[in-house]
Amino acid sequence: MSPPPAKNAEASPLFVGVDVGSSRTKVAILDAALNLIGYDVRKSGTDFSLTADACLKRALGMAGRKSEDVVHTISTGYGRKNVAFSRETRTEIGCHGKGCYHYFPRAVTIIDIGGQDNKIIKLDDGGRRLSFKMNRKCAAGTGAFLEEMSARLDIPLEDMDGLARKSNDMVKLGSFCTVFSATEVLENIRGGKKIEDIVKGLFYSVIKRVLEMDSMTENVVMTGGVVAHNPYLVQMTEEQIGRPVLIPPHPQLTGAVGAALYALEAVQAGAAEENN
Repeated sequence: MSPPPAKNAEASPLFVGVDVGSSRTKVAILDAALNLIGYDVRKSGTDFSLTADACLKRALGMAGRKSEDVVHTISTGYGRKNVAFSRETRTEIGCHGKGCYHYFPRAVTIIDIGGQDNKIIKLDDGGRRLSFKMNRKCAAGTGAFLEEMSARLDIPLEDMDGLARKSNDMVKLGSFCTVFSATEVLENIRGGKKIEDIVKGLFYSVIKRVLEMDSMTENVVMTGGVVAHNPYLVQMTEEQIGRPVLIPPHPQLTGAVGAALYALEAVQAGAAEENN
């Protein structure tokens, strides 16, 4: 459900964050009270600038506002330098950390599962970054891995979460490599294994790959489009680490929200300088 436009919208300046990933582009609009009043997500495609423009237009429409109301915009992500209306860029590590700390102001370990990469970010109780790790160039453990496997199994990507939940006898795959995993999947199909058990095994391989990247602290947050569309991955992760996992209201928008928060802070800092 779309959030309602903010009250007294005409008097409230807007701050925009754009997260241009290799797979999806996300735009988040915050008002001065830090309310998320508009957003949009769509495939990045081959023209990042055009996609970002379309996302902004849709997000502004959701908020019931105009582009003239936007005070500052910051972009992040793979294609952050391809956003024509952005006035500044920030790293995706910083923006994901900022977005997560906004929702969970405590020491956390952030697991971000994206279309092409995974990130593990650790923050202290003041929101300062302690460390971060990213997966290798291999697509294993990412959204691209699940997309490839859904194509191999001839299953719509959106059906995989429901299938994994039905599994009673998970098939554990021995390889992380996408190519070798595909061969294993075919062998299991020939061996008569159920599709739902294979899909749960694919989910497990994603989680196992991510958890091997780094240790987990007491508070774990999961974000990203893969998490947003496959919530069973969160449940499986909780089973592996033995405690609940925190999820932001819009897991796929965390980086964009963080960029919008940086935009607001930049404006506030500029105003403070003028007053001094």
